[in-house]
Amino acid sequence: MTVSRRTFVRQASLAAASAGFAVTGIPSIAPGSRPPTAHAQERIRVTTTVGMIADLVRNTGGDRVEVTALMGPGIDPHLYKPSANDISTLSDADLIFYGGLHLEGRMADTFEGIQRSGKPVFAVSDGIPEDRLITLDGAHDPHIWFDVSLWVLALEEVITRLGETFPDDAETFRTNGAAYHTELEALDAYVRDQATRVPESQRVLITAHDAFSYFGRAYGFAVRGLQGISTASEAGAGDVQDLIAFIVERQIGAIFIESSVSPATIEAVQEGCRAQGWEVAIGGQLYSDAMGEDGTFEGTYIGMVTHNIDTIVGALLADGTGTSAASPAAGSRMGGRA
Repeated sequence: MTVSRRTFVRQASLAAASAGFAVTGIPSIAPGSRPPTAHAQERIRVTTTVGMIADLVRNTGGDRVEVTALMGPGIDPHLYKPSANDISTLSDADLIFYGGLHLEGRMADTFEGIQRSGKPVFAVSDGIPEDRLITLDGAHDPHIWFDVSLWVLALEEVITRLGETFPDDAETFRTNGAAYHTELEALDAYVRDQATRVPESQRVLITAHDAFSYFGRAYGFAVRGLQGISTASEAGAGDVQDLIAFIVERQIGAIFIESSVSPATIEAVQEGCRAQGWEVAIGGQLYSDAMGEDGTFEGTYIGMVTHNIDTIVGALLADGTGTSAASPAAGSRMGGRA
């Protein structure tokens, strides 16, 4: 049975801003202690860096947490520099989650300083076994959320760390996390089903930066990014020409822009292909290092991943549908759980 994307929607329903910036105003907590469990009427204040992590915490913590993501839609975490207001937000938090693996490159000193103060600070990537990490350009690739099965392990890290820090609510976190785990398993199956619609020879994903290697490994796509795993690295003229030659030789039908990266380089690739007599389409915008707008389906992790696979498949098949067999996903929630 074939269903629309919206049917699936219904079914699947954060030391220093730089090395010289001293961490000030952050409450000191004795090493080995934990913040007191929040009053019954008070929610636990959790600050995260990117929206995908905020989504994990909301779905795990439900009504017990108040989550603030420092980086909203369209924000590139690789280049993000924390503001004075961000430092204040971090200071006020009961607990902080970040991606790790140098995803938030300019914030490393900030997190180290906060950890030294005794505040609970955790990297969700700590839950990923090293042998499941991809190494590119001599560094671990931080874009683990593009393999849904790895994001399930990040979820388990959130469940564990929230429960350890606030044990009175640990059972709530485990219950909520288990329900969301089920939804993520269904999402993983949906992405796999979609991917198989594209003939293997056509499963080539070309984007602005090398964010999709986990996606490619998990779902059978060859992946090429114009920039490296961090957008702090710039693509040179030779990189552009090499990619143009690859597209023309392979007669790739579609390439993709990203919501958090300037489209200029991908558009330059498109123009270069055209100059060589090959018309490659911009297949659409993908969400890579940031989700969509708050309050939208794409503003959730499930929605982000669903949008991406539907966009990729639809463009590579050039049929504009991006739909597939029914996904057995449980009800996705925009705002977390109770």
